[in-house]
Amino acid sequence: MDDSDTGTAIPPDVEIARNASLRPIADVAGDLGLDEADLDHRGPGIAKLTRDCIRRVQDEPADGNLVLVTAMTPTRRGAGKTVTTVGLGQALARLGESSVVAVREPSQGPVFGIKGGAAGGGYSQVLPMEEINLHFTGDIHAVTAAHNLLAAMVDAERTHGNDLDIEPDSVVWGRALDVNDRALRETVVGLGGRKNGPPREDSVLITAASELMAILCLSTDLADLKARIARIVVAYDTDGDPVTAADLECVGAVTALLKDALRPNLVQTLEGTPAFVHGGPFANIAIGTNSILADQVGLRLGDYLVTEAGFGADLGAEKFVNIVAREGLAPDVAVVVATIDALEKHGEAMLERQGWSRDDTDAVAAVRTGCANLDHHVDNLRAMGLPVVVAINRFPGDTDAEVEAVLDHCDQREVPAAVSTVHPDGGAGGLGLAEHVRDAAESGTASLEHSYDLSAPLDEKIRAVAEQVYGADGVEFTPEARADIEELTDLGLGDLPVCLSKTPASLSDDPDEAGVPHGWELTVRELYPSAGAGFVVALTGDVLTMPGLPSEPAAKRITVDDDGTVHGLY
Repeated sequence: MDDSDTGTAIPPDVEIARNASLRPIADVAGDLGLDEADLDHRGPGIAKLTRDCIRRVQDEPADGNLVLVTAMTPTRRGAGKTVTTVGLGQALARLGESSVVAVREPSQGPVFGIKGGAAGGGYSQVLPMEEINLHFTGDIHAVTAAHNLLAAMVDAERTHGNDLDIEPDSVVWGRALDVNDRALRETVVGLGGRKNGPPREDSVLITAASELMAILCLSTDLADLKARIARIVVAYDTDGDPVTAADLECVGAVTALLKDALRPNLVQTLEGTPAFVHGGPFANIAIGTNSILADQVGLRLGDYLVTEAGFGADLGAEKFVNIVAREGLAPDVAVVVATIDALEKHGEAMLERQGWSRDDTDAVAAVRTGCANLDHHVDNLRAMGLPVVVAINRFPGDTDAEVEAVLDHCDQREVPAAVSTVHPDGGAGGLGLAEHVRDAAESGTASLEHSYDLSAPLDEKIRAVAEQVYGADGVEFTPEARADIEELTDLGLGDLPVCLSKTPASLSDDPDEAGVPHGWELTVRELYPSAGAGFVVALTGDVLTMPGLPSEPAAKRITVDDDGTVHGLY
């Protein structure tokens, strides 16, 4: 990649990370007022906070400002939320603020698949990059093991007498694996005779999609973790009643596998800013943000906590406001990341629907038209009571005219906006953005508004998100979805928030509908409980909980030399 201003080459992320000088993690912790006794070291530059430290910090007032980084509807190139989050944290530190970054742990699925690593990029990364992108502190592996232990307990129960009267076709807890493997999406287990258990259909999801991952990120202490695990619905009996992890009498064992994973991981950015990298749930069937514990700690130890929510604001930010914020985490300001690539593609699609062809539009006109998608996300967040700042994540190929078109548009709409070059320039490339964010946070104008009240029926909550956030004209529930709503309500789960699973490629449920679709209805085809996490999932469109590897996976470019050095991580 080249710097758009100087034309100088930007080294690969792994090379930048490898040449960085890590501060002793004890010194990074010292910036937060922590000492050596608060740290459980997990290698150079990595430490988990001790349980005593977490308890002590939780008792302190949360005086920091919460900055939520989200995005417009992205393209396959992504928007750059993580690099913006890290760069903004560094920029705030350069302004003299005590800032803390909090991001999710990378899943090995994207690392070896299409996207590559998720530790930021360029000169706005969290370090040590290689460890974070691979095994790190083992948290994701712990979730995988805990998930599969629970699955094994279900089949053991059915094999040894089935005292819980589990209906074979009503087992809803499958297996998990932190690798993209499409061949395992639909499987059959129990083949090979009675000694291998009764045969039944099963499935495997990627660990980031496990309800246990969401539970880990929503739990505030061990007691909360155990209570949430106990509520997990793993199957239904022949009377249609739920069978839970508590019924299987394995809550203690599952908790034992997760007790250390619950503690946040402290690392640092490339410029030495404290950073928590903890948890990694999907942003469609789960909350799509790092752990509540990391956020709670960061808000008590720094003046600014900068965190991100997955995908566009219609998914990650909506779930943060309507699910995570109900746990006591209210953002003070939202940053919407925009890219010229996404604006142009949304604009082209909208112009084509008006009868224009690509030859009739220049790039600047397409960018201006595509700002309608950006406006939709900005307006949503403002309706949720949050002041908004737009970050234009500039790429090398973006022209001055394209960038100026976006800045002019934001100025006309009185939306603070700044160009961000934190990838090639680190924190220095985000100073203008940081000043806008600080002004917005210090204005004290945030007054969070949820999209719905928890007392509303499930279908009304879904309709509120579809119409208020997505811009749908209404919602169509399939007969199966209607039956699910009735069943979930009868089970006493009707007062939970809803977590809508939808394509991130469009505001609608059709991934091919770019821009701002109009005149459409959201189709909800199925609902199921994430009772332990504390929400109901509503599926729209085709949702994959186990991605597959592409034709040219990132795994092909990763090598290890004879001294153990890894090459090819991005």
